[in-house]
Amino acid sequence: MSGPAAAPLSLSVGEREALERLTRGLQVPHQQVLQARVLLLAADGVANIRIAEEIGVRPATVRAWRRRFADDGVAGLGLIRKGRGRKPSISEKTVAEIVRLTTTTTPPGHTHWSCRTMAKTVGVSPSTVQRIWSNLGLKPHQMDTFKVSNDPQFEDKLIDVVGLYLNPPEKAIVLCMDEKSQIQALDRTQASLPMVPGRAGTMTHDDKRNGTTTLFAALDVLTGKVIGQCLPRHRHEEFITFLKTIDAAVPAGLAVHLILDNYATHKHPAVQRWLQRHKRFHLHFTPTSSSWMNQVERWFRELTDKNIRRGVFPSVGDLIASTEEYLNAHNDNPKPYVWTATAESILAKVARARETLEQVAN
Repeated sequence: MSGPAAAPLSLSVGEREALERLTRGLQVPHQQVLQARVLLLAADGVANIRIAEEIGVRPATVRAWRRRFADDGVAGLGLIRKGRGRKPSISEKTVAEIVRLTTTTTPPGHTHWSCRTMAKTVGVSPSTVQRIWSNLGLKPHQMDTFKVSNDPQFEDKLIDVVGLYLNPPEKAIVLCMDEKSQIQALDRTQASLPMVPGRAGTMTHDDKRNGTTTLFAALDVLTGKVIGQCLPRHRHEEFITFLKTIDAAVPAGLAVHLILDNYATHKHPAVQRWLQRHKRFHLHFTPTSSSWMNQVERWFRELTDKNIRRGVFPSVGDLIASTEEYLNAHNDNPKPYVWTATAESILAKVARARETLEQVAN
């Protein structure tokens, strides 16, 4: 007979951030990634047996890792381990102090720690600091951007959109739609040099601006195919034009569920009148400040990286032709993005983010 469930593991903000970095680290040993995942699940209140089943270890291993963390903190995740062979020259206490300083403080007059400033403060070598940071996935020199949505309807919109991803309706197509506005047709002031062995390709740091276009795109969640159209401006007239393009492209008899943002153009009275005449269209709005929820944004990022950023476009027509070529090549071999996050898991993460923001503000 099993005993009572273990209480949720208590984590500080810095400890949770360090564990989450470990799970994302590309060069972190697999054992440390498993330990970090176990501890994060334990902090969320998941039972030891459930954790063991999900991670693929024994319940006794889960309990052992929890005890080790309670005794040694993040420093106990295999970074410094006792055993045979050469003894570590850096104590677990020093490792824990480096982690604490990195995640909760900054040096005087600086916005972040460097290897040299941390090494001087703690009394170790810069290479030691770099090794510890690398093992734990700590990158003080980098800063990610984020914003937690303040939409009063956040939960309802989230559940609606995620429900379409995880359980799409029958006899319907789900499209993630958005506009990539003001794409610039940039030409270079001098000819670019090709890549040769021992030297990367080159292009001038300045450019000539030859006009702009707006790409309207709708990504089919099921197949990954994209319906796209370049139009000169970004108004409700162009939006209605693109709705007509979608209407012509989607087979009759299928309902059309569009996931899109809260831009005023999407709610214009003329758009509402058009929708009244086309009953198979249903609009689903993402929460404000939640563009990450719209899968077509990932496709836009790939378009920018693989086609636009290093492209040379003497005219808007050249830009449109290149964009359409990329779109056609993508649709020849489309791959859908697989959405796995549940609404419950996202809401829990957002709740933790808001709690952390409140703690920082106070």
